[in-house]
Amino acid sequence: MRDFHQPGRSAIYASDGAAATSHPLATAAALECLKAGGNAIDAAITASAVLAVVEPAMTGIGGDCFVLLSKGGSDDIIAYNGNGAAPLKAEPGYFQERGLTEIAPDSVHAVTIPGAIEAWCRLAADHGTYGIDRLLRPAIHYAEAGFPVAPRVAHDWVQEEEKLRRDPAAAASYLIGGQAPKIGDKVRLPLLARTLREIATKGAAGFYQGWVAEDMASAMAAQGGLHTLEDFARHKGDYVKPISTTYQDVKLWECPPPGQGLTALQMLRILTEFGLGKAGSDPLGADRFHLQLEAAKLAYRERNAHIADPAFAKVSVDGLLSDSHAKALAGLIRADKALDLGAVGQFPKHPDTIYLTVVDRDRNAVSFINSVYYGFGSGRMAPKSGILMQNRGACFVIDPKHPNCIGPGKRSMHTIIPAMVTKGGKAVMPYGVMGGDYQPVGQVHVLGNMLDYGMDPQAALDAPRAFYDEGTLWVEAGVPQKTVAALSARGHNVQPAVDPLGGGQAIWIDWQRGVLIAGSDPRKDGCAMGY
Repeated sequence: MRDFHQPGRSAIYASDGAAATSHPLATAAALECLKAGGNAIDAAITASAVLAVVEPAMTGIGGDCFVLLSKGGSDDIIAYNGNGAAPLKAEPGYFQERGLTEIAPDSVHAVTIPGAIEAWCRLAADHGTYGIDRLLRPAIHYAEAGFPVAPRVAHDWVQEEEKLRRDPAAAASYLIGGQAPKIGDKVRLPLLARTLREIATKGAAGFYQGWVAEDMASAMAAQGGLHTLEDFARHKGDYVKPISTTYQDVKLWECPPPGQGLTALQMLRILTEFGLGKAGSDPLGADRFHLQLEAAKLAYRERNAHIADPAFAKVSVDGLLSDSHAKALAGLIRADKALDLGAVGQFPKHPDTIYLTVVDRDRNAVSFINSVYYGFGSGRMAPKSGILMQNRGACFVIDPKHPNCIGPGKRSMHTIIPAMVTKGGKAVMPYGVMGGDYQPVGQVHVLGNMLDYGMDPQAALDAPRAFYDEGTLWVEAGVPQKTVAALSARGHNVQPAVDPLGGGQAIWIDWQRGVLIAGSDPRKDGCAMGY
């Protein structure tokens, strides 16, 4: 139980349904959907659409989406890969001939085909109660009538002013007199509302065909992109086989590559070789952080070498998760000294996203993530439709020998990863942690807080975090000074994190008592609610 003398909030306890998102308006919309008779997938899509309006730096309909779904609380997990691909003209030689060695986040070539809308429409048709027209109503309302800017949203918005100013269309829609809106300012997005109405009427065809697709394709082509109408018309997401590993007495499920969920599973496999959470051990102690972050270094090195689109490159999931491989990696870790692996990361940093989760009265459980990658994605807006295009292509490399090299119709290594925990044949926790590269570490940290240290979902999300990135160990302000000193003594280059690390949401399903226990990360504006 938390100390009620201290700042913070309790986990939410409910029985009929619960939702946790990164914005109160989205959480409220999800609950309203549930109470009106919608199921968890209906509520999740409703909330994601609202977030695409009210939290535009983090997500949007110009981005991608991944989903894990448990129907009726079953451990037969359904996974949907809703990410888009590079244009069909994106041959590696095109970039090499122009002397490009990477795809910069602000390049038009970083714009991949958005996958979110197809995923929303497909999942609603296959598993929902309502049609996409009804699910988009709250988002359309906020886009037309306006929404007040929340504090964390304002913080993220102002950091992207320069990016938005570089695109006249984006500046006209998302800046007020050339400036980012302030906390409490009311913002309306009429162009986006019009596009949402088109999707509500025509479904995915209203986005990937017709005037909306023409607007996106022509806008990117005018800026030097390789995008064509065919690239949009041919997009289709996929149901895929989820991957998993066991940690203690639970199983953690992830979407398969090209997502980096495999990285979280590898971390757990490595950490299984060590005894965390022993009696008297400290969840904020140096031993716990050291082992977790050393495991992360090794798992991220594996990610950067192997994870790619499995339609173009073989990714040996079984081999990378094998006992022998986990033991070999764990054997490289020293308890008293930090590993020196150099610059483990090779992908652009500081991306953004949203994560949400919903569980309904029938115990359908949804783990749902949607993103435009960097703040406001590429910052490039299709001028008639109001769609800000993502920059997920910045995750590609330009090296024909690398499995994650850009190519025609190829999907990049992807950072956004929903998670699902099962136990004893039932789903017990849909959850996720936002923050680009940080996500695998965040998932392992939150899960460890609960399983190794007995925290509830809210306390597990509240707890201070750390992340190794490019030779530096970034720690949040809540990490004790004695832990910082001990980590430094082991050779870690410890620095205070400038911004908090990620965000996150979780709902624990207590089957025995018929209770849902939900939490929402204080690093964002959001909340968990139930009824």
